[in-house]
Amino acid sequence: MKCDLKNIEIYYEIYGDGYPVLMLHGFVPDHRLMKGCMEPIFENKDHYKRIYFDLPGMGKTVGPEWLKNSDQILNVVLEFIDKIIPNQKFIIASESYGCYLARGILLKRSKFIDGILFICPLIIPEPEKRELPKDFMILIKDPELISSLSPSDADELKESLVIQSKDTWERYRDEVFSGVKIADQSFLDKIFPDHYKFSFEVDQLLEIYDKPTLFLLGRQDKTVGYRDAWEIIENYPSATFAILDQAGHNLQIEKAKLFNSLVIEWLDRIE
Repeated sequence: MKCDLKNIEIYYEIYGDGYPVLMLHGFVPDHRLMKGCMEPIFENKDHYKRIYFDLPGMGKTVGPEWLKNSDQILNVVLEFIDKIIPNQKFIIASESYGCYLARGILLKRSKFIDGILFICPLIIPEPEKRELPKDFMILIKDPELISSLSPSDADELKESLVIQSKDTWERYRDEVFSGVKIADQSFLDKIFPDHYKFSFEVDQLLEIYDKPTLFLLGRQDKTVGYRDAWEIIENYPSATFAILDQAGHNLQIEKAKLFNSLVIEWLDRIE
């Protein structure tokens, strides 16, 4: 479906009825990243309205010429929220850059948000300032799988997953890489890295956020790391903070069973 906003048209999909869950994917992929990991969570949970959408320049949402920074992307997301679920309480499930946007939404709409999930959260937008694992560790390799792939797919597998099995590759290919391949890279290059950071301090909350929160970090995440997230933990006194071993920046795929269990527990706390 398409949502017509003031200066942009947003592609979105909605599944189920009831309590709204806003899904925020990361930078470059599209809504399929969140759909792939979150829809299995709701197989046995009714009464949730899951809202997936593509951020500007990603998936099926065109990146307009006028949009040039993360402040404007946040404003688009806020306008989308006001159009799709006006004056309604909701929860947020977010991943990577989507977690950065989620904290921006929290700063602007805290009274409407009843819980937040942060998956591999982007905390520090400047890559050179992040505290990352010293070495990228590939923990499980499948030489037969790698030899069966095209050179470009094999390179993507080696760079993106620390658990390189047939199952993890197929999920990554369908849920993440599929979106990466259709992104408007020239549009995204305008934003990252020079205009990736908000013009305001997103983690200086007006008040502490005490609703159920879940931080999920990958011990081998070479993209955003795991240490920086601890610096904002005191903003979230009702947060569970979990660092998962054998997991990189795609922990929702590499540690699927543990991911599902922790997210279900977070939903149970909200309920």
